[in-house]
Amino acid sequence: MISRLSGKLLSKNATEVVIDCNGVGFSAYISLSTYAQLPAPGNDVELQTLLISREDSLTLYGFHEDSERNAFKQLISISGIGAKTAIAVLSSLSVTELQEYIATANSVALQKLPGIGKKTAERIILELKDKISRLYAGEPTGTSGGVSNVIKQEAVLALVALGFSNLSAEKAVNKVLVVNTQDISVEFLIRQVLKNSAK
Repeated sequence: MISRLSGKLLSKNATEVVIDCNGVGFSAYISLSTYAQLPAPGNDVELQTLLISREDSLTLYGFHEDSERNAFKQLISISGIGAKTAIAVLSSLSVTELQEYIATANSVALQKLPGIGKKTAERIILELKDKISRLYAGEPTGTSGGVSNVIKQEAVLALVALGFSNLSAEKAVNKVLVVNTQDISVEFLIRQVLKNSAK
């Protein structure tokens, strides 16, 4: 079991990182919350990880905070929620917000999250209400930068990885940019698209 990666960050985008650990490059899928806290490529980084083994694949997921990894574990333990949906959920809100929705039995808010329907939202509340103390984490801080083509393209690629078609992802990103003209980050773009798609 690979439970931690520590080394030099080789590359990153909104959904995946590659970390050089003593000459071996490990690829791990990440959430937007983790992405927002990563340093620039070339710097040292440490991620908590979870390796998921399937018949035809071994997939590694990375988390900046152990509380986010715990939330991910709890989410994928629920019937109907796979790793892709769990990462999408953790990309849409912080662990603190997820904890609050569960504690207050806010099924309506949970149903607005990507891949979460009414029955799944009810299962999340039922199965995790007694475990929410394990999901506590502080609100991650994002970073902002100029809205370059690189940022827009990275946001589109991340949304495609979350299940959008390339065309719908581009349209959704452009829609956000029409309303938000200030310098914004990839994380902000994706969060806004996810929120808009849930309306």
